[in-house]
This record gives sequence, structure tokens and C-alpha cells, in this order.
Amino acid sequence: MGSRRRWNGLVAALILASGEAGAHEVDLTQLPLGDGKISTAPQRGFIWACRIDPNAGGAFRDGPWIDKAKGVYDFTKKAVVDGKVTWDGRYRMSLQGERRVFSTNDLPNHPTGVFPIQPGDDAYQWDRNPNSIKTQDFKVELAASPALAAAPTCAPGAVGVLISGAVLFNALDAPGRDAVAHETQDGCQGHPQESGAYHYHSVTTCLDDRRLADGHSALVGYALDGFGIFGRFGEGGKALSSDDLDDCHGHTHAIPWDGKTTVMYHYHATWDFPYTVGCLRGQWRQQDVMTISAPPQGQGGPQGGRPDLGAAAAKLGITESALMQALGPPPPDLAAAAAKLGISQEKLRTALGVP
Repeated sequence: MGSRRRWNGLVAALILASGEAGAHEVDLTQLPLGDGKISTAPQRGFIWACRIDPNAGGAFRDGPWIDKAKGVYDFTKKAVVDGKVTWDGRYRMSLQGERRVFSTNDLPNHPTGVFPIQPGDDAYQWDRNPNSIKTQDFKVELAASPALAAAPTCAPGAVGVLISGAVLFNALDAPGRDAVAHETQDGCQGHPQESGAYHYHSVTTCLDDRRLADGHSALVGYALDGFGIFGRFGEGGKALSSDDLDDCHGHTHAIPWDGKTTVMYHYHATWDFPYTVGCLRGQWRQQDVMTISAPPQGQGGPQGGRPDLGAAAAKLGITESALMQALGPPPPDLAAAAAKLGISQEKLRTALGVP
């Protein structure tokens, strides 16, 4: 086994032996497997995913750290992609009136593994991720003071941005399995997708789970509906699980928000599935999902491969909302979208500017 494989075990030992309030309750050697925990409505401990593709790729073999008979996996024995590559990460968040503006090149402020996964890496036995980490150019504007929507909505593939500067995806791999359990990621639990966007499926252990005065975790990121994502500890320093949170993996109480103490909704990271966002409680835009999902070049318009949905909708004589609803989460099924809109696939492709 490579030395990086033992890295997760070291982190786990430190967490289990930390003596923090409630930390002893988390057994990283027996984490519940999230396979099959996909719902069609909000449900605690599940993910209401907007879309999965059972025929998509991913890890081609279950690692020995997964015990399907017991429905658990051992995080401390999971294979880890080798390497310690450093990057020139550029992440900025600023408040501009009522908007929170993010710009990032999606390169994290911590080292990553070597991708594509190399044949000599022990992780190659289970997952042969062929993608390379590439610089992105993401800019997203969210509500600075988000409000709860009338009802929760499904979680898209990309659900937010962490303060490490990298993107957060939901808990599933493309075919709909527990990505944290199945995919072999690097020592910071990240890896690149097809267009090179580095991302996590849980809150990385390479971000310090800093504690506030009352033991509550500090902010570690933002969901695409504008609400904050906090670490794995709640009020009084309690180590949280899905049972402590609502159907979307969050709750409401007083938190620090832009320099003030505010009673508001927020999400939490946990060690158990779905790890961060199970569904979204606020309003979000499909365009933002497409932006940080970084569709490969040639599968979108001139803006880094991302189509201008407003312009495409105008060409089709429909609203942007109607077009977004038909396309669904990325990657879009253009044939299905064209059928929903009652137009030819050729007409849809022409409007979007894709081949």
C-alpha cells in the first residue's frame, strides 16, 4: 500500500482521539454506506438528487474498505491517490450590495494528489480517473442575505463552493453511488472531473474545522442558494450527524454571518451520508450550477464552454426558466430537453451553440 493510503488512517486516529465534545461518538471505521439513499422528496439522511446516470463511469471496482453486507465502509483504510502537488489557488469572496460575489480558479489552497491516477498508484486498482486538474475561471453571484424558498428543491450535481477555493459537489458519483465511499480521491478527498474541475463530495479534512467560542464549527463554505455551510460540530461542540439536522442537512439558530450574529438557516458537514447538502432550502440558479460544473470545452457557448441560457432562450422564444427546467442539471440530456420543449434537437443545439 502507498504511504498516502495511510494518510486517512492518521487523520481518523487524530479525530477519534481528540477528546473534543462528542468526537468519540464518530467511528470512522464503520461509516454507513450511502448507496441507495436517494429520495424523490426531502428525506433526512438521504439525498434528493436532481439527476443521476446509472450508465455513467466512476470507480470500476469496490475497494476492500467497503462492506456491503453490513452496509458500512472504513474511511481509515480507504485507498488515497498518491502525490502532493501544490497550486497557485486564487479565491475571492466579496459583498457587493445585496450580492455575495465569488471568483475562483478552482485550485485549492492545499496540496492535491497526482491526476490522472497513475498505474503505479495503489488507488489505480479501484478507480482509474483519467482526468487532469485544470485551472478554471468561475464567477458566481449569490444572495448575501438568502431567504428560505416556499419549499425545498432537489440537489444538483454541484452544490456550492468551499473557502479552500474549490467546488463542492453533492454526495453522489455520476451513477448515483456514495462518492465518498466508492471513488478514490486524494488525501484531501478531492479529484477532477471531465473538464478538469477539482471538487469534493464532502467537506475536506484539509480545511481546519475551526471552533467558535461556544464550540460550534466555523463557516467552511457556501451553498448555491446562498446559505452557509458550517463544519461538523453544532452548538455546545456536539459532533453532528444527519439525525441532528433536517431533511436538507441543516437547521436554524444564531450564527455569525458577515460580522454579525444572525438567526438563520445553515447547512452542516457531517461524517455520515449525505455529508453536506441533501436538498436545497433556498432559491438557486441553474446557470450557477452549470458555471461551477465546468462543462467540457465544445459543449457550451463562448464563456469557457458554458452556454448563455438567456440568449438561447430568446432565440427559442421561451423563458430562460423554461429552458433551464427542460435541460435539468448538467450534463444535460439534449434529446430529452428537446422533446420536453417540443422542438428538434438540432434547433436546441443551434440555440445553445453546441455541435
